[in-house]
Amino acid sequence: MRQRFYYLIKIQYLGYRLHGWQRQPGLKTVEGLVKKTLRFVLPEVKFKILGASRTDAMVSAHEAAFELFIDHQPLENMADFLVLFNRNLPPDIRALSIKETDASFNIIQHPKLKEYLYLFAFGKKTHPFAAPLMATFHEKLDIDLMKEGAKLFEGKHSFHNYCTKPTEHTVLDREIEKCEIILNKEITASFFPERSYILRVVGAGFLRNQIRLMMGSLVLLGNGEKTLEELKASLDKKVTSPATFIAPGSGLILNKVDFK
Repeated sequence: MRQRFYYLIKIQYLGYRLHGWQRQPGLKTVEGLVKKTLRFVLPEVKFKILGASRTDAMVSAHEAAFELFIDHQPLENMADFLVLFNRNLPPDIRALSIKETDASFNIIQHPKLKEYLYLFAFGKKTHPFAAPLMATFHEKLDIDLMKEGAKLFEGKHSFHNYCTKPTEHTVLDREIEKCEIILNKEITASFFPERSYILRVVGAGFLRNQIRLMMGSLVLLGNGEKTLEELKASLDKKVTSPATFIAPGSGLILNKVDFK
């Protein structure tokens, strides 16, 4: 009878040169680079991995997670493995921790909360070094109005207007525990503009491009192209008004994944 061993590994990565999490032929992805590194450090071991989140191209992660399944033999020393794994991962991916789990843990089905941050500035063009982590919108934005709009997303709503290519099986009703715009004091650098902002969104799960579409609608609200009434109506199941502006992927960061 085949024996299997289970591990939860948390990682962080800069997504600017990567085409998202999911492996794609001919493209650099987080999953592809992680698997390539695992094949090198575990050359004689049969394994597979399963990610907790599928981030888009250019999206970064301060804390993401994947499950490692190993057949027949356990890792001899998890601490030594983590050192070896990090030594061979590319410089824009780092493993943070590893712990053993069991067959009862399912990284997809297990209850969890995800926190995303969208880092942005507006007005004057920012330093090019900020581009991997921050989106810049050139028009003037009414931040106070955007803060008011962000609060409309909190609670249980139908996000049918904030999803790219849903299928007939896509669950469009989602609950957002927190959605707020705050002054950025969390992610700083000498080349960042004097003032920048964060859209913080917390929930159990999100639809494809949901947060970037929400951010895009808040930008349109802030520059006067959309009203609060229109934003509120977009969460009504009876209103079909798909969001059209997808904010750039480089401003989005998966900040943490908490397994309950």
